[in-house]
Amino acid sequence: MKHGGDIVASTLKQHNIKHIFTLCGGHISPILVSCSQNDIKVIDVRHEATAVFAADAISRLSPAIGVAAVTAGPGLTNTVTAVKNLQMAQVPVLLLVGATATVLKNRGSLQDIDQIGLMRSLTKYQAVVNKGKDIANQINKAIIIAQSDVPGPVFIELPLDLLYPKDMVYDLYGLNQKMSWFVKYYLQRNFNKIFNDFDKKPLPVPKINYSNISSNKLSKCLEMILKAKKPLLLIGSQLMINVLNIEKISKQLSLMNMPIFVSGMARGLMSNKDIEIFRHKRTLALNECDLVILAGVPCDFRLGYGRQINKDAKIIAINRDRKDLYLNIKPSLAIQSDPGSFISKISEKVSENKLNYSVWLDNLRSREKDRENEIEKQSKIKTDYVNPIQLFRIINKHIDKNDIIVADGGDFVATASYILRPRFQLGWLDPGPFGTLGVGAGFILGSNFACPNSTIWGIYGDGAFGYSMAEFDTFSRHNIPVIAIIGNDGGWTQIARDQVEIFNDPVATELGYSNYHEVIDKLGGIGYEISENDDIHDVIVEAKEHAKSGNSVLINVKIGKTDFRKGSISV
Repeated sequence: MKHGGDIVASTLKQHNIKHIFTLCGGHISPILVSCSQNDIKVIDVRHEATAVFAADAISRLSPAIGVAAVTAGPGLTNTVTAVKNLQMAQVPVLLLVGATATVLKNRGSLQDIDQIGLMRSLTKYQAVVNKGKDIANQINKAIIIAQSDVPGPVFIELPLDLLYPKDMVYDLYGLNQKMSWFVKYYLQRNFNKIFNDFDKKPLPVPKINYSNISSNKLSKCLEMILKAKKPLLLIGSQLMINVLNIEKISKQLSLMNMPIFVSGMARGLMSNKDIEIFRHKRTLALNECDLVILAGVPCDFRLGYGRQINKDAKIIAINRDRKDLYLNIKPSLAIQSDPGSFISKISEKVSENKLNYSVWLDNLRSREKDRENEIEKQSKIKTDYVNPIQLFRIINKHIDKNDIIVADGGDFVATASYILRPRFQLGWLDPGPFGTLGVGAGFILGSNFACPNSTIWGIYGDGAFGYSMAEFDTFSRHNIPVIAIIGNDGGWTQIARDQVEIFNDPVATELGYSNYHEVIDKLGGIGYEISENDDIHDVIVEAKEHAKSGNSVLINVKIGKTDFRKGSISV
């Protein structure tokens, strides 16, 4: 017998959704069973936040929206941090949540809370479906809203009496039992409301519209670029939203012929050697530039709230979000639009002009080379255990084309960002501006299903790894290959660095050099421990072979302390 779970599954299939991430619960069983029976792979995890993070990765790496389904009450509350991370990172995800039966709402039913109220500030759209005929329409509407304008998470609550078969709901309501006429009338009316027109064909799904950039603003932008002597182009994750156009946009960026700095997922653009992307001395460059183009980059803490930019420089800001467009600055030219569309149009006009920034570029190249030489020298400094800079320089040699780097940590990951170079446009995943720890396992899962031919490298701080450890059981059950590398320095180093210097007290920042690799062995993975620089190469070679065979591998690297990140912000 057809039920609400079948409608959910068939609607998801129409949107080319091939995966759904979940932690099971009675409220959502019909959804999971129907998805499985309709060739939508159901991936069950050990924490609901992981399900949302995995859906996040699907949305970032493929044209399809990521989908997570969790049960009512604590199943939903466990997702809150992950959903807020979606909102901050501007990633579209559909979150399907079970709920108590409609007739039991607010009557003390198990796990019954105000779920809409909880999610209102975290999501772009929230809806409770109370009629079977509305299930498909609400899912369609939510997906369109999630992917339009400024992308973000959406939330659909599905009471269990909409999801289970009609005869079971009839029995649940007790309509075949004796009861007072008014109670029976109330229950029968609610039952009819749910199941009348149950098979009604949903409304057509509207297309997603993208705002156009006026020719007038493009002309003004070109005029400012032509006048500039020291321009900078800063690119953020918004440029990577339209996955299908990334290859094209990457090629068009090479036509800009100006120095570029990247952040977030845009780090993947470093895979294109035709684009001149700088990684070092950005603050100094911002202090000296006479024009800065912010393509999907808000002036938040990462740019010193705008104070890093030369006060006499012109600012061109392009952002989907009006709030981010004007955050802490008054742009000389503000364009509320998709940064990718902007690059496509302005690069054509720029390429028609013979722009020459050779003096400016040579200056930045010189600084870049000097910093790279400094890093090389620091990599040769002897430390207790493994030098983390040397570790990343060796790892970088082993990353292959189409591999994906998943970053989950503080100090260790920040060090990686200056040394590891992604090998394709979507080859770098980090949480985004919320700085959330714990994204690793979910991102690894989602990346594996979105890009099955890629090797996934999980770069973990030892603190952050605590959130992902149990999910190695998930990796083993679902045959997820990964090479996870822990930088184990026995503490929360990014916090300890300032705390100890200011307060002379390491309280709550010490962890110890735990044997994480032994835990992974017991969870079905393959664990290694490294404590000497000389062992790095051989262990990574072995790990890559194991990953190719479908195994999950963890390399627990004991690392020494360095001052590479001294002075970095942690608040």
